Amino acid sequence: QVQLVESGGGLVQAGGSLRLSCAASGSAFRVNAMGWYRQAPGNQRDLVAAITNGGSTTYADSVKGRFTISRDGAKNTVYLQMNSLKPEDTAVYYCNGDITRWGTISRRNDYWGQGTQVTVSS
Repeated sequence: QVQLVESGGGLVQAGGSLRLSCAASGSAFRVNAMGWYRQAPGNQRDLVAAITNGGSTTYADSVKGRFTISRDGAKNTVYLQMNSLKPEDTAVYYCNGDITRWGTISRRNDYWGQGTQVTVSS
């Protein structure tokens, strides 16, 4: 089994910064890509940023220039540095992993963390 464990959410004033972390753990797996999604009440879960094994990154237009995604391949960990936070960034942030598990049959699946709340006050 593979687990994604997030940390780093909290309450911050507008203009402030937070750093989210997500570590993948388990056995016999390879991370293909990792990313962050967010979901505000009444909204769908949307992609915030993603990064591949090769280091290619993707960002939602709403966070470009303010958020930076990075990874530590040796630790199977992804980070999201969030600067210049706005009240509209308030949401539950979910870590996502595109992961291949190998065994008798290799399987590639999406895995999700439990979510961490980010609240930005005005």
